[in-house]
Amino acid sequence: MNLINKIPRAFYKLFASKYMDYYQRFLVAIYEESGRSYSLLGLTERECRAIMNERIAAETLDWSEEQFDEEGELLTRANMASICLRHLEDWGWLRRDYDETYNDYVVSFPEYSQLFVELFQRLYSQDSTKERESVLAVYSYLYTYSSDKEKNNEILKSALQTSRSLLQMLSNMQEGMRGYFDELSRQRSFLGIQEVLVKEINNSDSKKYAILTTTDSFYRYKEAVKELIDQNLSENESRKQEFLEKQALLAGQDENTVPYRRLERAVELCEEAMDIIYRIEREFDAIERRYNKLIEQKTVFASRAAARIRYILMEGAMEEDRTVALVNLLNRSGKQEEILQKLAEKMGLTERFHVVTERSLFRRRDTEKEAFTPQAVIRENGQEEALEAFVLKPLYTRQEIAEFRRKNEENGRFQVTGDTVQSVEDLEKLFFVWQEATEIADTGKEIAVGRELESEEGYRFSELTIGEE
Repeated sequence: MNLINKIPRAFYKLFASKYMDYYQRFLVAIYEESGRSYSLLGLTERECRAIMNERIAAETLDWSEEQFDEEGELLTRANMASICLRHLEDWGWLRRDYDETYNDYVVSFPEYSQLFVELFQRLYSQDSTKERESVLAVYSYLYTYSSDKEKNNEILKSALQTSRSLLQMLSNMQEGMRGYFDELSRQRSFLGIQEVLVKEINNSDSKKYAILTTTDSFYRYKEAVKELIDQNLSENESRKQEFLEKQALLAGQDENTVPYRRLERAVELCEEAMDIIYRIEREFDAIERRYNKLIEQKTVFASRAAARIRYILMEGAMEEDRTVALVNLLNRSGKQEEILQKLAEKMGLTERFHVVTERSLFRRRDTEKEAFTPQAVIRENGQEEALEAFVLKPLYTRQEIAEFRRKNEENGRFQVTGDTVQSVEDLEKLFFVWQEATEIADTGKEIAVGRELESEEGYRFSELTIGEE
């Protein structure tokens, strides 16, 4: 039976109440206290009323006038907790059960009510923008599965669900970004553009995006997730073949035996796990495309904001922009210095104002440019030049570089031809192969750099041969 069918009709009265905010806060407070409570049996009605009274004392409710609820009962500071608790029980938000140990009624949350209360908790929480769905979570699930001896497929199902949630989150970010494009195009003043930019920076999607690009480190764990997917697929395939071989040995015997059934079940679990991993791989490919598209949208949004600002500077509707109108009045006024001086005194400026024109970026430089005076370089004692800072760090995993090297090897000899480099990534991988070969002081290696080659795409690189002498 679905949870939606278990919800009583009176359940939705809460959303029609003029005290809806108070009911929601009461439910969240009781729900959080039930989790922190030392009692293993639950909260009693007396404890619930005490929690609600603490919340009432913290709220700003005007008691100067008579307050009647939807049921026609008079609410006062003394009886509001009791009446609200009774309504929550009658409407089905709370369940009331008698406990003989307490000799009192104990309050609990039905399963359908928990879903709504957890939603209220996230909506009222200051940390609600901390996104649970992340690349790091998918990586953790896959790593846990690879380390799990029992190979529980429920771990993979959690990874698949998290991947779908992350994909939906990125889709929601794209839709929200499109709304800001429309708002930006309608603005005709500096203040309007500023408001749109501030709203875009402070909204929940931007905070989730910041988490995804910093704490979550999408590009950092992207390759690790792909490696774990390949690793889990190969391990499941090996386990499946092992179980099939054992099953073939028992095929001549009675197939209704317990060992045969266990092997049959193990093969089914391996096939189910491989199917889930393939789904995770498809979801992750879609996540990567969405993420790249979102970065592109962010760049386009910033460029459109800059273009809108330039348009207002050159053309903008002066009658609608008070800042531009003020500048025009100052330009036509004969008391410009006096007005600016009084304005500076009122605003409490710490530095004298400067007139900004089309030839000055921020302010005009009043000081003359200093003459060039060469100075000798002084080397500090005890400090050596950090040459390691100039060494190019790998941007690819060892597996990717090894795969690139295997593609261009023949009889154990790495040979670079005109078709070796097809993209910038191949050019960088070629550099890492050369760097790795030259760093290893192996006298048995033959490393030869030949003439310069050029691919059809226009990439230039040197002919390289690495092999045994």
